[in-house]
Amino acid sequence: MYRNSRGHPGRILAAVAVAQFAVALDLSVVNVALPAMRGALGFAPLGLSWVVHAYALTLGGFLLLGGRAADLFGRRRLFVLGLAVFGLCSLAGGVAQAPWQLIAA
Repeated sequence: MYRNSRGHPGRILAAVAVAQFAVALDLSVVNVALPAMRGALGFAPLGLSWVVHAYALTLGGFLLLGGRAADLFGRRRLFVLGLAVFGLCSLAGGVAQAPWQLIAA
């Protein structure tokens, strides 16, 4: 069994579990909030589906980019940076006042 002499497997597992929970929670919140977004921001039904699709496409693209960047710059550094960017973008989406702001976020 491979054992990292510097790492703590329990802490690493906890950090990855928290990150996965944050992603799943954010996607669930977006899906639950779709009716409220439609009423408050004036989305058309097609626009609502693009909110979820844009989130999924962006997430997948950044996963690929982040994996390569982690190889180049370090896993821990990119993990913390990714969580910070994710949090800021989620905050920007939460305070959006118009449909174009959700697409920009």
